[in-house]
Amino acid sequence: MHKPGNVVLGGLFEVHYTSIFPERTFTSEPQQPHCKGFDTLGFRHAMTMAFAIDEINKNTNLLPNVTLGYSLYDNCGALLVGLSGALSLASGQEEQFLIQENCSGIPPVLGIVGDHYSTFSIAISSVLGLYKMPIVSYFATCSCLSDRQRFPTFFRTIPNDTFQVRAMIQILKYFGWTWVGLLVSDDDYGLHVAQSFRSDLAKSGAGCLAYLKVLPWDSDPNELRRIVHLIKTSTARVVIVFAHEIHMLQLMEEVVSQNVTGLQWIASESLTTALVLQTPHLMPYLGGTLGIAIRRGEIPGLKEFLLQIRPGKNDNGNYENNMVRQFWEHTFQCRFNPAGWLEGGGALCTGQEDLETVETEFLDTSDLRPEYNVYKAVYALAHALDDTLQCEPGRGPFSGHSCATVQTIEPWQLVHYLQKVNFTTSFGDQVSFDNSGDALPIYDIMNWQWLPDRRIKVQNVGDVKRSASGVEPPRSVCSDSCPPGTRMARKKGEPECCYSCISCSDGKISNNTDSMECTSCPEDFWSSPQRDQCVPKKTEFLSYHEPLGICLTTTSLLGTFICAVVLGIFTYHRSTPMVRANNSELSFLLLVSLKLCFLCSLLFIGQPRLWTCQLRHAAFGISFVLCVSCILVKTMVVLAVFRASKPGGSTILKWFGAMQQRGTVLFLTCIQAAICTAWLVSSSPAPHKNTQYHNDKIVYECVVGSTVGFAVLLGYIGLLAILSFLLAFLARNLPDNFNEAKLITFSMLIFCAVWVAFVPAYVNSPGKYADAVEVFAILASSFGLLVALFGPKCYIILMRPERNTKKAIMGREPNKS
Repeated sequence: MHKPGNVVLGGLFEVHYTSIFPERTFTSEPQQPHCKGFDTLGFRHAMTMAFAIDEINKNTNLLPNVTLGYSLYDNCGALLVGLSGALSLASGQEEQFLIQENCSGIPPVLGIVGDHYSTFSIAISSVLGLYKMPIVSYFATCSCLSDRQRFPTFFRTIPNDTFQVRAMIQILKYFGWTWVGLLVSDDDYGLHVAQSFRSDLAKSGAGCLAYLKVLPWDSDPNELRRIVHLIKTSTARVVIVFAHEIHMLQLMEEVVSQNVTGLQWIASESLTTALVLQTPHLMPYLGGTLGIAIRRGEIPGLKEFLLQIRPGKNDNGNYENNMVRQFWEHTFQCRFNPAGWLEGGGALCTGQEDLETVETEFLDTSDLRPEYNVYKAVYALAHALDDTLQCEPGRGPFSGHSCATVQTIEPWQLVHYLQKVNFTTSFGDQVSFDNSGDALPIYDIMNWQWLPDRRIKVQNVGDVKRSASGVEPPRSVCSDSCPPGTRMARKKGEPECCYSCISCSDGKISNNTDSMECTSCPEDFWSSPQRDQCVPKKTEFLSYHEPLGICLTTTSLLGTFICAVVLGIFTYHRSTPMVRANNSELSFLLLVSLKLCFLCSLLFIGQPRLWTCQLRHAAFGISFVLCVSCILVKTMVVLAVFRASKPGGSTILKWFGAMQQRGTVLFLTCIQAAICTAWLVSSSPAPHKNTQYHNDKIVYECVVGSTVGFAVLLGYIGLLAILSFLLAFLARNLPDNFNEAKLITFSMLIFCAVWVAFVPAYVNSPGKYADAVEVFAILASSFGLLVALFGPKCYIILMRPERNTKKAIMGREPNKS
């Protein structure tokens, strides 16, 4: 389709979508391919360019005194046809060709609007770029076309796929879809998208691909069957498609055949507004589809222009335009002659049919998207041409500051001004090109809605806000999110979206979803059972509230009470021979020291503090030394008394008077006090939080500070105990009816046995059990001394008072049966 003008713009459109090429022959006459399948929307795209040029010619502010013409070619959906049309548009570029008033003929084409496909645009731009011919595409989105080294004269009014891929990734992020499938067409458009999508998805961390499949260009049914089976069995419930209408239509027929439902489809801009897919037959499977759509625009007056299109006759009575004639035959299902384009026959066309009486999408201008891009492409070329012609001589951008005129303008000069174009359409959109020839990225996001009344509505949802009444979007993930308390572990050889969730180890937590690492808790904290937070560690010590602590406390108080009772008995019967014969002063002091021994065990129960740690061992050491010192002195007195009864032994008693006994006990006790003082001053015991026994517990214990000090303290007690045992053992056979030496021997035997067993038990007991062992040893040895030394005496005093006489004690009364 052609229209003359001072300057001609070319156009390449897909008015037919299939081509049948003749077999190669060696005949001299060339044979043209036969175009089939009339594309009404493609024809509307071409007519939009015609309308834009007609509108510009009527505009007195843009290109005044210049008439634009056009030369439109059909690519028939075939690269060979499209490239042939592009070369036809570029031919006739002769240096000596000048337009004069009386000269007829077609002036050279200065710029081309098109092509529809990315692959076609790549081929055409590669060739025409050599001639510096500007090309402005309205539909080719391949990011490869932004390469200025390869395509220096290519421009487009549709954003490239890089921006579309980023928009889709934003949709995936919004809905939390991390596991998706990708289908692309087998051409430059699809293959470059696949590369870009895979790369950008990995960089964004928004998810990964479950599969990537290339739709066969030749519609191989076996391959389509395999692809649909993969979609059906995959765990990915979201499928993204970058393909052309015909390929998607063939894919969907197989989807219907295998009844694959429950998928969330996301369509590229080439499919979002495809009416051929929005049918009751396919909507049960495609309902809810989200799509990236070309920016919608309004073109006032376009519908009225389209209504004026009709086949016209030339002077010979023939219908002159083949393209319009085929549109008419397709729309009204008629033919202009028996050999008309319409296959299968039909009524004869009159050329007077009314377009408004037939239902056709050709007149539906409510959703203009590719047409709006065509409209902007024509205006971009017109504004560039207008800027070129407004150049002031001597101030031009070309050699010698020259300017171009309408008679001398070259395509490469138009490229210079096209790069600087910046204008605003009547719809309010700014049109300009970046350094790569790309337009400003503007997209609409659409949703295919399958309404209850079986109507189909394609709704602009803007930023994909989910409505309250909308259907819950499907979940599409390879692996479920790892909850708090776990970390992600990649599966070897699988995409990064496929992972295992491993629980954090003891002492580590993760409090976020999909954590890559678990973090360690602070020293005094431990991980909760769910491993999602750090909680204070449990504390462990010998407590008054636990059964063991209660038992030991009760036993300690019981021993103290018994000592008090015994002390009371001895006080009450202090004038009797039994009490007086056993050195009553030392007996009272011994009972007091035993009471202190019982009470000092309470310092080992409860949470260790600095003062209890320092006091417990000092009180224990001094109390037991006081106790053993009294026993040692009593033993020495017994030996001295019986030694004095022998000839010449009376003088020995002067060394064991009351003052000497008190002084000896005090001296021996002061030595232990000095040991304790030196120990506390040099390396004092202190409370310590021990985490070596249990990772999840803090064991409070008293460290002894100086092991040497503790050893000296115990050694001194042991030395006195052994000395007492040896002396008592020597005096065990003294002639006495009530021989106290035997009782002392037995008591010291118990005492030493307990403390010998204590050492290994104490060393091998962890935490609070070490304190329990020491308390048990204190109580056992104290009870041993109490029972062994004072049990027989209390028995005689209370139960056998007849034996509580001086004669009975001295062994001078006859035994009574």
